[in-house]
Amino acid sequence: MSRVPAGSITNTGKEGTRRLPRGERRQSILDGATHAFARAGFAATSMPEIAEASGITPIIVYRHFESKEVLYRATLDCVCSRLTTQLEAGKEPGGFGIGAGSVLAAARHDPDGFRLLWRHAAREPLFSTYAAGLREWAVSTAQNSMDDRVPAEALQWAAHAVVGYLVEAVLNWLEFGDERRDVLFVKATNTAMRAGVKVWSETG
Repeated sequence: MSRVPAGSITNTGKEGTRRLPRGERRQSILDGATHAFARAGFAATSMPEIAEASGITPIIVYRHFESKEVLYRATLDCVCSRLTTQLEAGKEPGGFGIGAGSVLAAARHDPDGFRLLWRHAAREPLFSTYAAGLREWAVSTAQNSMDDRVPAEALQWAAHAVVGYLVEAVLNWLEFGDERRDVLFVKATNTAMRAGVKVWSETG
């Protein structure tokens, strides 16, 4: 009986076995890596753990990515692309460009990626530029939407505060909140955010 190389099939079942094309295999590794890295970040995650999360052997991982750092950077590129696409699609007209609804929707679409970027990569000196780049985009979006409501001298600070508030609020909601109450979370979080902007405007 001929032996199928480890990691070369994706499933078995009614449709039988199927060999993954190289591009699909690479994406499946990135998805597994996102899940594994989201638990503990770069330093504390091993290549065997990533291989296990991807349903393959470490040697297959190394055939696609020569090192853990190369894989981590590719994973963060993928995460940033997905989150930016989701945030762009969820821009809130009449709001601050981004809001609790759009940020939570992006997090629900890719919870592991959201946690990975903001819980781990943002605090890792070698990789913090990935989170910084997405944050810069979000801050610019918020700033452009608030420039007629917040005094010029407070605008940059306010935009950074809004983004920081939303990211932390959503991270903690993913951790401790009840998904069945997402609508209430969005309403309450946006109300608090708008109240803050009102105070900044009146103070200015």
